[in-house]
Amino acid sequence: MRNGTTIAALAAGAALLGIIGGTVLYSQMRGDADVFADCRSANVAGGMGAIGGDFELVSETGETVTSDAVFERPSLVYFGYTFCPDVCPLDNQRNAQAADVMEEMGYDVQPVFITVDPARDTPEVMAEFTDAMHPDMLGLTGSEAQVKAAADAYRVYYRVPETDEEYYLVDHTTFTYLVLPEAGVVDFFKREDTPEGMAERAACFIDAAGA
Repeated sequence: MRNGTTIAALAAGAALLGIIGGTVLYSQMRGDADVFADCRSANVAGGMGAIGGDFELVSETGETVTSDAVFERPSLVYFGYTFCPDVCPLDNQRNAQAADVMEEMGYDVQPVFITVDPARDTPEVMAEFTDAMHPDMLGLTGSEAQVKAAADAYRVYYRVPETDEEYYLVDHTTFTYLVLPEAGVVDFFKREDTPEGMAERAACFIDAAGA
């Protein structure tokens, strides 16, 4: 992805933050109790109910899987693509390190990588990429329609260029989502978050949810 993001990707990120802020305000106006209130940082100050949802994708082993089957345990979810020259490998490596830190803390957290470039990211390609990143990382692909539905549910911006060239870049947002069984998306992390910081915040959410 050119220089990490494009203007459109930044705008999509700003829109996501706006959705979160609106959800918080609505929840506060209704007086809803937030079981995760003590876990939230100042820049993620509210509910994530508008983010996430059901999807059906294809796993790196070629099996069709649903979101319910994927999220049977806490997961760190990232949308990107394997041909990405810099951002995606670094972000996935960071997420893998966060999962390892959490394992040392006694938490079982699954790193998940969902492609936004299904034309090139076949199950075999995804398996090769995730195996190099972490033994427990799950790679997900699917048809263009399946991938778009999943990305739309998570408010992920991406743009695959119309080109006949083999080596093209895909612009996309770069958030990592913390998804808990039953609770769904409860938080998200930015590129500057460290593995240790992610682990500490994620542990708080997992404890609060009793996951």
